[in-house]
Amino acid sequence: MEFINAVLPNGLEVVAECNPQAVSAAFGFFVRTGARDEAVAEAGVSHFLEHMAFKGRGSLRSDDINRRFDAMGATCNAYTSEESTGYFAAVLPEFQTAAVRLLAELLRPELRPDDFEMERQVILEEINMYEDQPPFGADDRLRAAFFGSHPLSHSVLGTRQSISEMTREVMIDYHRRRYAPANVVLAAAGNVDFGRLVDEARAAAADWEGLPAVVVRQAPEHRTERLILHKPSAAMEYILRLSPAPPAGHPLRAAATVLAAVVGDEVGSRLFWELVDPGRAESAGVSFHEFFDAGFLAADLVCEPEDASENYAIFHRVFRSVQTEGVRADEVNQARNKLLSRIALGQERPSQRLFAVAADWIYDRRYRPISAVLEEISAVTADTIGEFLTLFPLTLSAAAAVGPLALFPWEDA
Repeated sequence: MEFINAVLPNGLEVVAECNPQAVSAAFGFFVRTGARDEAVAEAGVSHFLEHMAFKGRGSLRSDDINRRFDAMGATCNAYTSEESTGYFAAVLPEFQTAAVRLLAELLRPELRPDDFEMERQVILEEINMYEDQPPFGADDRLRAAFFGSHPLSHSVLGTRQSISEMTREVMIDYHRRRYAPANVVLAAAGNVDFGRLVDEARAAAADWEGLPAVVVRQAPEHRTERLILHKPSAAMEYILRLSPAPPAGHPLRAAATVLAAVVGDEVGSRLFWELVDPGRAESAGVSFHEFFDAGFLAADLVCEPEDASENYAIFHRVFRSVQTEGVRADEVNQARNKLLSRIALGQERPSQRLFAVAADWIYDRRYRPISAVLEEISAVTADTIGEFLTLFPLTLSAAAAVGPLALFPWEDA
């Protein structure tokens, strides 16, 4: 296993974790841009542009793109988040050149007017579907309340108004600024020929131009709001909760991961034993999310409306107990073991290592082998989690209830 990186004259970065013993390879272009980088008039443009990338350019149409990936037997997709946009594929090693060339084509779409109007309707329908399915857009609303004016409050999808009013010229300008080669990382993992990968990147990006992206980072001021979103047609009540956590690269990020497992892992956690195992709730969990300059623990509870008040009291009590009393060594040990197994098993495939390699480079411009990640988790103790709780108190939270209840008894308001 060897990590190698290079920077092309135009600023495009190429990074790879090369494993000649692997029987597959994964490649992806990752752009340091997302919802947080959008102005008000651009809301949703990153995700919209991701859709447009698959429309092709010149004689290359969307059907051609699909057929070429199919001919390789590739597993391919794309995503847009708050801070990055990625286009990726996993293939057999002999298709490295074909995969990289086709992925590179996606980053320079023609943005044809007819494609733009067609995809606008697709995005508007996606927004409608998002708001019609649980938790009915409450996660976006809660994040906006939690982060306030901070750009992490932005919705990845944008709004009906922003998408309806967006012009093709706005997207062209955004693409020119944000998809500059110096703002892009080509990452790879598995059985990769790195020398050839650099040559392929140089050839594919030879004519790429664009301004260096302006990056603004700022620590947020979290707000402790309580929201009630009345949805009479909902069958269940959904309670969402956000509390502060470390940003990417922070020394307590592993503690946040372990704490989330102690409190809200899908099996064997405090919330599981208190709410899920006894049949009080359909689900209850906690997850850790990290960004450039902030992070949060996201907790959720789903239950019958008539049980929501009592269940939320239990939910709140669990967090209050952790904050005031900390966690036990046996809980930490169990959570660590589960996480170590999941990380080791999940990261054995190049298609999964690709995202870890890319994320570490995008956020910190550093490489962390699997062994380093496992060491970070192994080093977490109950005392480490105590440090986390001091710096990032669970009590500093925002919450939302969405469902058929018009009123909600916020015990901790």
